[in-house]
Amino acid sequence: MEFSSITNRLKGLGNAKWQIHTEAKRRTLAGEDIISLTIGEPDVDVPAELRRAAINGIQAGRTSYSDGQGELGLRQALAEYYTARSNSSFGAENILCLPGTQTALYTVLAGVADTGDEVLVGDPMYATYESVVRASGANMVPVPLHAQYGFRLQAADIAARITPRTCALLLNTPHNPTGAILSYDDIVAIGALAKKHDFWIISDEVYAEMVFDGETFASPLDIADLRDRVIVVSSISKSHAAPGFRSGWCVANAKAIETILPIAEAMLFGNQPFIADMTEKAVRDGSSVVAGMSVRFSARAARMVEVLGNNTCLHVHRPQAGMFALIDASATGMNGDAFAQALLDTAGVAVMPGSAFGDSLRDWVRVALTVDDETFETALQRIITYCKTIS
Repeated sequence: MEFSSITNRLKGLGNAKWQIHTEAKRRTLAGEDIISLTIGEPDVDVPAELRRAAINGIQAGRTSYSDGQGELGLRQALAEYYTARSNSSFGAENILCLPGTQTALYTVLAGVADTGDEVLVGDPMYATYESVVRASGANMVPVPLHAQYGFRLQAADIAARITPRTCALLLNTPHNPTGAILSYDDIVAIGALAKKHDFWIISDEVYAEMVFDGETFASPLDIADLRDRVIVVSSISKSHAAPGFRSGWCVANAKAIETILPIAEAMLFGNQPFIADMTEKAVRDGSSVVAGMSVRFSARAARMVEVLGNNTCLHVHRPQAGMFALIDASATGMNGDAFAQALLDTAGVAVMPGSAFGDSLRDWVRVALTVDDETFETALQRIITYCKTIS
């Protein structure tokens, strides 16, 4: 018996990227003193009011089958949110609800990309982007994000990689792993290319509300003449510290939603009504935790820049948003994979090697800013101590 071609396309794109994280968990369970700075797990619990809303929904019997497009109340709440944010007009017909941003990305890519097509993706990129592109049968075309431009995607670099097979550009702003935010002017320039060459813009905006003080978020959905070619995906995983609830969505023109809906229904015919109710409350009330997270993550990033910059040969890239900061480890003489492994083995600090996020980060590691201040400070001191042993 044979397996389908998708299994070959996705081979090596799953758990293999998270080897350091998995090893750190195993060592922790075995009793080792490991500080894990690997994944973007919020540093607070799901807000009590959202947990209560989910429990109340279960107790009220909101456990039956759901509308395949998502519960109407949630879709209306999201439509009102994006109408206010974009100064435009959205309705429930513009929303498709899905279990998390990852499922939304899979659905959207399956809907706009076909075998042999090309999808442009900034490199570095979130670790699962290559898999959702390849799953569709399309080829991923990396577009380098340069440190000298703050890792912001440049229109000229996109233009150099557009071919007749280009069907979509997958944006991520604010960006994981770099924490970079595309400016309005960046998006206008990118949008001009999308119009000229007639391709989709898929915008992953899961960190849109986790922007640091003094920074400004912009979305291609905010630009009227781009709107019909834009599909936004997001969720409450980061903004509301609720990753385990797996509640996300995509926003697009009504025809796009209607067209890709059968793909979502083929996987999961509607998500859980009690989770939809909880998500509706989250969207309507706003997040009670995102502002605090943003302040803490920004402060930890600043501390990291100061402490490691003054005491080691490492270069820290300061993020504008999100949950992570990057360290350039090239001055140690090691690439990111070797440095991450050495930190785990010698210092008991687990970070993600940059290679998990694309070839352009092979000399870097990604550090999660999501542990408490005391633990984070201990991790920084361990890194300093290790760096002194190799200087």
